[in-house]
Amino acid sequence: MLEENINFNTSESKRNLVFILGVGSLLFVPVFKTVTHLPPYMGILFGLGLMWVITELIHSERDEQEKGLLSVNHALRKIDTPSVLFFLGILLSIGALQATGILTDLARLMNEKIGNISVITMSIGLLSSVVDNVPLVAAAQGMYPLTEFPTGHFFWEFLAYCAGTGGSALIIGSAAGVAAMGIEKIEFIWYAKRIAWLALIGYFAGAAVFIVQHMLMHT
Repeated sequence: MLEENINFNTSESKRNLVFILGVGSLLFVPVFKTVTHLPPYMGILFGLGLMWVITELIHSERDEQEKGLLSVNHALRKIDTPSVLFFLGILLSIGALQATGILTDLARLMNEKIGNISVITMSIGLLSSVVDNVPLVAAAQGMYPLTEFPTGHFFWEFLAYCAGTGGSALIIGSAAGVAAMGIEKIEFIWYAKRIAWLALIGYFAGAAVFIVQHMLMHT
């Protein structure tokens, strides 16, 4: 293979530079959003472009074959494009549901039928075991505007916990779980029998602690 004949050795300082630049680009995204008021993906593209230029300068003395395999362009070819398109499609669907008012109607129905905001949030968390938590949280943002639950409200904090952990009830509840099924050859039925009930116990126990903690801190 061509890659086996390429010298990937670089100095420690250059490796550290690329690592710090990559992590810094991710941390810079919320700063970019706050300062420029542009969409976050613009900050990500800015960071990617900066890393592209820096890596090209770092490997400028190498021949074309080596530079090609060490470039950002080569790394981009290994991106899991189907997964990216999956999340893009889900988020576009959520946007369409929000624009047509369906999410607002669903939120109103849940408030009428359930009423308790904690129970509603835990229900949303359990739903993340079937629907990935990323589009689920995006849907919740469309269902409950900031005028109803402002920034820092208990609902958003509790939603972050529920959506982040509720997906563990089923192994298909997150992209990481699906990846683990493929890598470790974990069967869905085996997980449902051996792990799901433990995940549910942990989920409800954590939710109870979260609610009690909120009550104690706001009394």
